[in-house]
Amino acid sequence: MPATPAYDDLTRTYDRLHRLGHLQALAGWDQAANMPPKGSAARAAALAEMAALLHRMRTDPALAAAIERAEREALDDLQRANLREIRRDWRHANALPESLVQRRQLAASRCEHAWRAQRPANDWAGFLGNFRELLAIAREEAERLSQQQGLARYDALMDRFEPGMRCATVDRVFGDLRQWLPGLIERVRARQAQQTVIAPVGPFPLAAQRRLCERVIGLLGFDFDAGRLDVSTHPFCGGVPEDVRMTTRFREDDFLGSLMGTVHETGHGRYEQNLPRAWLGQPVAEARSMAVHESCSLAFEMQLGSHPGFIARLAPLLAEAFGAQPAFEPANLQRLMTRVQPGLIRVDADEVTYPAHIVLRYEIERPLIEGAIEAEDIPALWDAKMAELLGLDTRGNWRDGPLQDVHWPEGLFGYFPCYTLGAMFAAQWFASIRRRHPDLDARIHAGDFAPVFDWLREQIWSQGSRWTTDELAQRASGEALNPAHFKAHLQARYLG
Repeated sequence: MPATPAYDDLTRTYDRLHRLGHLQALAGWDQAANMPPKGSAARAAALAEMAALLHRMRTDPALAAAIERAEREALDDLQRANLREIRRDWRHANALPESLVQRRQLAASRCEHAWRAQRPANDWAGFLGNFRELLAIAREEAERLSQQQGLARYDALMDRFEPGMRCATVDRVFGDLRQWLPGLIERVRARQAQQTVIAPVGPFPLAAQRRLCERVIGLLGFDFDAGRLDVSTHPFCGGVPEDVRMTTRFREDDFLGSLMGTVHETGHGRYEQNLPRAWLGQPVAEARSMAVHESCSLAFEMQLGSHPGFIARLAPLLAEAFGAQPAFEPANLQRLMTRVQPGLIRVDADEVTYPAHIVLRYEIERPLIEGAIEAEDIPALWDAKMAELLGLDTRGNWRDGPLQDVHWPEGLFGYFPCYTLGAMFAAQWFASIRRRHPDLDARIHAGDFAPVFDWLREQIWSQGSRWTTDELAQRASGEALNPAHFKAHLQARYLG
């Protein structure tokens, strides 16, 4: 093999970044899941210091010189893909000064920590103090990334989570959703109005819920020797591929929210655990994008988790966890878990109304980043769009309105579109799995989920970031993102 000294230097640097990022990820998980309240300020300072250190390594002038030299070396296809991802990471890092990176980390830590108490207190006015500062920093980030990459400001933020995705595509996809989704919701609700659904009778002890979630996670193939489940204010999946940290939340009066939220996070966790181990430490071994990540979590939660065959496997586990009751009969459980009912909370939404929650957030945060609206304008816009899209009155309920998600308190602007793009990819993946396995539904009913896991491992998980998102989708399913699969899935499941 030809010598590649510059490329080899780059891989050594990114191995170091990966190891330091390991500590950063676990400190962030601990901040959300275990840290006592009085540790907040010190943890924020420590994370800001780590962010500055990693940023300094990514912006070292020697890195730019090595990238230029590596471009001229005789690299194989995998090395070329890794160099593409290194160049992208370098470009993003060099758009932002170290001082801004530190300020952002500190502001996000302060805002998120305060939000944990402000949300249950319905304290929008209190939230605004920290949020205004974080928003100003996010706008500065957007402007700097925009200037460096030649993109619109929101495009530049979205590109961090979904490389290559632009507002023009999101506008087209979401505009189409706006045309057909309200009518579909209306037809499904009219059809379901004729059904009788027996509600489960609680309470559902938290310890029993946790044991149930861990059993279901095991059923879904999560490796507990390489990860764990904990509790946090907002469910998430973090850590690193070698040590995945998932969290959920529990309520004694509702087990389904925590259960399906955990199934969702397990999809994320299995993606991380099955990234290509031979390449770990390099950008090419990382998850392709957040829409692809969400496609894995939604393939688990919605495509598989709400499948009648999977629900039939859940029924005896529920009876064992909470005691037998009529609500846990598989047919009733299926009606319960596929009930379409507009609600206030995004993470609790059914898969038919869920996209409306994402459209709403996109239509608020894009003008927010562009400066067309201010933080003070969010509640009125939220109320108007919830009334328009879902027919719900949210006036004065900031807790279950603009305060409900962790994304804005953490400054994660540009992420929300990935959820619905991910739902569309998940439907597209399952259409491809069905073409390979025409007996897929029968196999799921028999408790055989291997066709799903094997396809995802082969086509998505093991590929890391070797391909662009369009290339990955084309290779896996024969086409780039095609929202028609999502519409067809909803029509088949809810109106078929």
